[in-house]
Amino acid sequence: MDDLPAFIAIETGDDGDLPLSIAWTLPDGRVKHTLIQPDDEWLDDELVSLGAYSLEELSSMGVSPLDVIRELETDHFNATLYTAGVGDDEAALSRLFETYGLDPFVELAPAESLYADLAPGDWSRARGELFGELGLEPLRPEEEIQVMLTLHQRLGNADL
Repeated sequence: MDDLPAFIAIETGDDGDLPLSIAWTLPDGRVKHTLIQPDDEWLDDELVSLGAYSLEELSSMGVSPLDVIRELETDHFNATLYTAGVGDDEAALSRLFETYGLDPFVELAPAESLYADLAPGDWSRARGELFGELGLEPLRPEEEIQVMLTLHQRLGNADL
């Protein structure tokens, strides 16, 4: 797995920018994944949606947004991370950083941009098929990362 791109995926609540869970690749292909403890300010809105998680689950099993930022900084400072959903992931990542008045130190780019030889839509189609083939769910960040890694391996070894 030489020159493996860095992939990232963030699960959000129904409002689209409340980060609940995050996963990213490490240079050796391993995946780092954690739930995120919601900041108190994020919970001020009575309509806030925690998706499939309870507040107790996120608080007890998750890590603080600041710890997520520190880990991301350790693993990918000033890097470009590739994602399947740039807009949603950017909004969620911005919320993490804005909580502490920080500017993001990573840039997000569409994962399909890694494969210039593919026709428009081919990467998304292959991604969707791979979720079905592997029996994984696109809303779970660690499973999204697994699909992007598997697809990257396949695209590196053969044409679609």
